[in-house]
Amino acid sequence: MRLRTALAVGFLGLAVLSVLFAQKPFKEYPAMEYTDFPLPPDWNQKAEWTRARLRYPDTWGYPERPLFMQGGVPFPGQWTMDYPRSDRHLLAGVRRLTRIDARSVEQVVDLDGSGEAYNWPVLYGVEVGHWLLPDEQAAQLREYLLRGGFFMCDDFHGDQEWAVFLNSMNKVFPDRVIEDIPDGDPILHTLYDVQERFQVPGAIYFESGLTYEKGPSGKIPHWRCIRDDKGRIMVAICHNMDLGDAWEHSDEARYLEKWASLAYRIAMNYFIYDLTH
Repeated sequence: MRLRTALAVGFLGLAVLSVLFAQKPFKEYPAMEYTDFPLPPDWNQKAEWTRARLRYPDTWGYPERPLFMQGGVPFPGQWTMDYPRSDRHLLAGVRRLTRIDARSVEQVVDLDGSGEAYNWPVLYGVEVGHWLLPDEQAAQLREYLLRGGFFMCDDFHGDQEWAVFLNSMNKVFPDRVIEDIPDGDPILHTLYDVQERFQVPGAIYFESGLTYEKGPSGKIPHWRCIRDDKGRIMVAICHNMDLGDAWEHSDEARYLEKWASLAYRIAMNYFIYDLTH
């Protein structure tokens, strides 16, 4: 009788926890570049996995400071760069190129002190050369990563944006080193053997013909990481490149296939690595 009672209490506790930490439903947010990007036909199909996108405070003052873009449109934050076209293209690639049961739409996640972030195994931050994490959000990101989460950040360039990135990342992990990912690391060989890494440019290439941004310090791409105590990569840092734009513009003929291909192969490797390491 005691065992049945204990089991009943245990199952009740699990049920309560599952309600408390249930995933929030999909929601679209205003964005800098897209105001009415079409939803894929299967956007509400249930699946086991999706890549979350981090919504963060930035150096422009979002969300506390009221700012406006051209035409009087409220500034929606640097976190919305390429959103949601980049996300939808990427997730279509996950569904096509891997056996991950992926949802076809992204999930926007806040480090708001709730347990919501822990529902999503992979978190993506774009334009992190402009993020400005308060102490409490940095602490939650640290907790997310030490629980086994994976954070990939991308699309920031040059020395100044690197310094801004470090200002917040050093709050997350003041005692862990950032290192270059070596050629033989498993993260580069989980699904595809990435033998060659080169700079993946952003859409600025369409206007300038350049593959880099922010002057000479933005010319050399850096594939960096932070590891946990067992050597597993938990933060993957793509500096001086723009994989987000590569996914976003992968259906445009003027964006070179080799750039889009590398961006997709890197993403698939990172996601498979996270699920298997």
